Amino acid sequence: MEEKKMLGEERRSYILSLLKENSRPYTGSELSKLTNVSRQIIVGDITLLKAKNEPIIATSQGYLYLQQSKPELFEKIIACNHAPEKTEEELLLIVDYGVTVKDVKIEHPVYGDLTASILVSNRKEVQQFMKKIQSTNAVYLSQLTSGIHLHTLTANSQSALTEAEAALRNAGFLIGLDD
Repeated sequence: MEEKKMLGEERRSYILSLLKENSRPYTGSELSKLTNVSRQIIVGDITLLKAKNEPIIATSQGYLYLQQSKPELFEKIIACNHAPEKTEEELLLIVDYGVTVKDVKIEHPVYGDLTASILVSNRKEVQQFMKKIQSTNAVYLSQLTSGIHLHTLTANSQSALTEAEAALRNAGFLIGLDD
């Protein structure tokens, strides 16, 4: 017997509660199976929820609800420059200091500032991100700007950010004022 499709508002309520109650990301495919609708319907549902100011973000691992009651995080934006084949090394270096790479930003000559969510906090998430890039043949945003890009980093302590930044500088990833 065929499963019954979940309808509109009921489905969006279900998706919202699922995302709110779990800290792990859910892919569009997972949500479509749980609600017995197409992945495209889920994309539309997420868009409607975002239009209602629900803090849902799409990451490389799936959809996440940004919890408002997180412990205080320290944040820093860093400027980097490296070849595409150094991306994994850069990300691993950062997460090894207990720092999360929140996003990547570039300044595109036509579109202006472009930002993409990365949200990797550990080696496993970096590996998943890299696998997704490779399996989709996607290009890194930094390839549009000859390797120059910004990252927003977050951590539970200022010292973790400082140590990660120093390691990036030592590895030659950072763009400094004297470059």
